[in-house]
Amino acid sequence: MIADGAEDEEKWLAAGAAAFKQNAFYMQRAIDSNNLKDALKYSAQMLSELRTSKLSPPKYYDLYMRAFDELRKLEIFFMEETRRGCSVIELYELVQHAGNILPRLYLLCTAGSVYIKTKEAPSKEILKDLVEMCRGIQHPLRGLFLRSYLAQISRDKLPDIGSEYEGDADTVTDAVEFVLLNFTEMNKLWVRMQHQGPAREKERREKERGELRDLVGKNLHVLSQLEGVDLDMYRDTVLPRVLEQIVNCRDEIAQYYLIDCIIQVFPDEYHLQTLDVLLGACPQLQPSVDIMTVLSRLMERLSNYAALNAEVLPYFLQVEAFSKLNNAIGKVIEAQEDMPILSAVTLYSSLLKFTLHVHPDRLDYADQVLGSCVKQLSGKGKIDDTRATKELVSLLSAPLEKYNDVVTALKLTNYPLVVEYLDTETKRIMATVIIRSIMKNNTLITTAEKVEALFELIKGLINDLDEPQGLEVDEDDFEEEQNSVARLIHMLYNDDPEEMFKIVSILKKHFLTGGPKRLKFTIPPLVVSTLKLIRRLPVEGDNPFGKEASVTATKIFQFLNQIIEALPNVPSPDLAFRLYLQCAEAANKCDEEPIAYEFFTQAYILYEEEISDSKAQVTALQLIIGTLQRMHVFGVENRDTLTHKATGYSAKLLKKPDQCRAVYACSHLFWLEDRETIQDGERVLLCLKRALKIANSAQQMANKARGSTGSVTLFIEILNKYLYFYQKGVPQITVESVESLIKLIKNEESMASDPSAESFFASTLQFMEFEKQKEGAIGERYQEIKV
Repeated sequence: MIADGAEDEEKWLAAGAAAFKQNAFYMQRAIDSNNLKDALKYSAQMLSELRTSKLSPPKYYDLYMRAFDELRKLEIFFMEETRRGCSVIELYELVQHAGNILPRLYLLCTAGSVYIKTKEAPSKEILKDLVEMCRGIQHPLRGLFLRSYLAQISRDKLPDIGSEYEGDADTVTDAVEFVLLNFTEMNKLWVRMQHQGPAREKERREKERGELRDLVGKNLHVLSQLEGVDLDMYRDTVLPRVLEQIVNCRDEIAQYYLIDCIIQVFPDEYHLQTLDVLLGACPQLQPSVDIMTVLSRLMERLSNYAALNAEVLPYFLQVEAFSKLNNAIGKVIEAQEDMPILSAVTLYSSLLKFTLHVHPDRLDYADQVLGSCVKQLSGKGKIDDTRATKELVSLLSAPLEKYNDVVTALKLTNYPLVVEYLDTETKRIMATVIIRSIMKNNTLITTAEKVEALFELIKGLINDLDEPQGLEVDEDDFEEEQNSVARLIHMLYNDDPEEMFKIVSILKKHFLTGGPKRLKFTIPPLVVSTLKLIRRLPVEGDNPFGKEASVTATKIFQFLNQIIEALPNVPSPDLAFRLYLQCAEAANKCDEEPIAYEFFTQAYILYEEEISDSKAQVTALQLIIGTLQRMHVFGVENRDTLTHKATGYSAKLLKKPDQCRAVYACSHLFWLEDRETIQDGERVLLCLKRALKIANSAQQMANKARGSTGSVTLFIEILNKYLYFYQKGVPQITVESVESLIKLIKNEESMASDPSAESFFASTLQFMEFEKQKEGAIGERYQEIKV
């Protein structure tokens, strides 16, 4: 059916265009021969084609534009006729003899244009006559195009300030009156279209009205271009008359479009000075009008106006723009009881952005907007509208984007109340936005109170408690979120140890109640941050007033122990093991022997009970030996206990090569160059001999299992340890022991079949030769070794 209608319309248009073209041809021929009578005759016949009711607005517009072009030619001809002596008054009366009213009025408008140009009568009289005569066409489509033609030909002939048509009898008031009257009549015709035809064609009529709306809106554009329409005239005459027509028409399409037109075509300065009038009309509009978009555009325009013209900012305060907008939004929401939550949130989002742009220093305004939003959301529960949720995130992001400082946003008391209306997933998104803002702007959060407020905002990332059962979270996304929380911890800082301890205590409270799967991400940076705090504690004796410090190293280490104890239950024993060793090293620097010993004990317990993988045991043992070597706080008894345990662990590793390397690494526990109390050459030699024995055993096992002698690399590694301690002056490491080990390696048959071992041994010998070239005690000692 639609296709058939379109085909019929094409046929009607083609037929009308053909008849139009023919009459236009005869009209032009009459013009060329200066035959006024025939020119009027054929022009009337040509314009009769515009009487059709069969064309849609786009097709009718096609025909109208043909008429417009021809009428321009006719207007020129009329002007030439007046110059040749034809009375313009007679011409104005002559065109009214046309048989049909529509052609008659088109010709009358054309003659009226010439009449005004001749200035033989006041333009206001002619314009008034034309606009009144056009009431003879009440068919909406034909009437709209006729009045559009009238507006088009008269726009350069209005008695505006500075115009050639301005005079004693003609003022800009007359021009405004004419345009407003034409606008009013056009709007009535446009609205009437909605009520013509059956209800089933409502959608088609609305589409057609959308295609015709610019014809009505052009009148407002003409008004905005008049030089004489200053602020006073706009406030006293233009705006009240236009708004009266908009409100009284009671048509949602017209009201939405025309209010938007006012906002777009008139200067921002006018809007600022007439806010109360413009906003006063909003609650009177039909409930179905998309007032959300209209007000959002108004606030956006005013925001841009303030951004581009800093000198106008005082006027915003002077006219109380914020209060008027806030009150207007409240009244609109109150008037439209069924307003969707999306519309309400969007309005407050736009108002907040306006406030942040125009009054960035007035946090009370921003907080007031958020409070109004909370009031509107109260009783709604979690928002389940996706678009409303997105707009709410936009509202919450606005302060972050404006101030680039989360600390400022934390001053807004209603900010966390708005966050509460987000669902769990969106809370996570919002928390990520907040953390990114902190990281991007390097914002330090320096007080415990602000940290508490911040963690209330981002609890969507740090707490499992309110997550719905069965919610599946992508593991990669989860890890990225938790890593962002981990990075955030390093932005929470205060130079005062007491305040910093309050901060880490808050972190502990939130993290330990946030669910086990998060702990492996959040506990390590918390431990590191707390260890940094220990380094900043005042040294004993630095406090001249004798005030007892409320935060001591002992208290902090107890705090650390409580944190790390949660990790083996995650389970993350490897992580807890490493953190215990780090804390032990920190206790070592604070000369806290009992605490350091306790941390080592916990690390050993984890090693024995939780770390069972052979590779993990090797790595863990290396960490134990390396950490223990750097410890200076232990007395003889405690150190012997710990080193004995470490050597015992080394001998119990699964693989012989791992045993060998761990045992010779333990030799470093018995000889520290800068600690005379820890220089036991006998035990160093014992470790190295035991390592040799294990290496020899490993080689024999390889020979029996695989039929080969095995690698000689372990012997070369042990040789390097011998050389290290020989160079350090350990008396038990003699020249003979080094030479015998070199001889043993050279006699190994597997050397030739292992290029890497051969290269390693050659490098070791080359090192020895290099050391021999040195002067002093080291060179002399190496000279004693005969290779």
